[in-house]
Amino acid sequence: MGVSGGDTPGGVSLRPAEHEDYEAVVAFTRDTWQETTDYIPDVYHDWIEGEHRRTIVADAGDDIAGIAQAVMLSTTEAWMQGLRVNPAFRGAGVSAAVTRALFDWARKQGAVVARNMVFSWNEAGMGQSRSLGYEPVTEFRWAHPEPAPGADRPATVETDPAAAWSFWTDSETRQRLGGLGLAMDESWAMRELRPGLLDRAAAETALLVVVEKTGTRGLAYRTRTVERDDNERLAEYGVGAWADHEVAETLLRAVAVDAADCGADRTRVLIPEHPRPVSDAAALRSELADHPDLVFAADLTGC
Repeated sequence: MGVSGGDTPGGVSLRPAEHEDYEAVVAFTRDTWQETTDYIPDVYHDWIEGEHRRTIVADAGDDIAGIAQAVMLSTTEAWMQGLRVNPAFRGAGVSAAVTRALFDWARKQGAVVARNMVFSWNEAGMGQSRSLGYEPVTEFRWAHPEPAPGADRPATVETDPAAAWSFWTDSETRQRLGGLGLAMDESWAMRELRPGLLDRAAAETALLVVVEKTGTRGLAYRTRTVERDDNERLAEYGVGAWADHEVAETLLRAVAVDAADCGADRTRVLIPEHPRPVSDAAALRSELADHPDLVFAADLTGC
């Protein structure tokens, strides 16, 4: 069954990805970047399955010219990921055709916005996103506070979704991140941070809220813990937001304790790419990712 998507390059048709496409897809995604490995070859079969997602390939007959996926993160938000074009077909309009088809699909699901993420060192990816109609939204970096086995959680840290939401609504972190935090059901995906997400974190994973005499001063929430290929257990936190350096110390210490409590060997906490929070984390001797990541958004409400 084909899919719509406007004009497509000659000899190329768009259709849903199939398990039988694996070898052809791996052939051009195995060496996507020199800077890091591509995740698609490792997750392909599970990645194309599941509800609320659509994976499209550009079928060139004897080869696969490109692939991309859209995932509905909420009733109105789509996340676009895995856009790859076979080098033999670059410059032929494959990425635009696949993206238009996924935009069409997302609109039919009720999405009014589609977002994606690009590594800051990926100049081609940033340029491609802008050419496809995306606008820059925010930039973030990972902080990696070291887990602290046996330590006590700071006394001012509570689990209170209402307090967390009250702080988030007026926080500088919310402004810098465009209101976004990590999704809990899709890795490396960002969605609007709303009260329901905080409620869910409090009930299912961990919600860390710094509440002092002057009011709520910081928050973090754990999205997931995952086992990595090197047998390392990672605890991931969807945002780290704090009012000042002292609160940063309290919050990151709470993250370190929580990570140790759930058996993690390593953490990553999403913080805005801004001099204040990044230097706060550095001053607190938290390891930082080498590069930030950028998030873009496309308005799907137009024609």
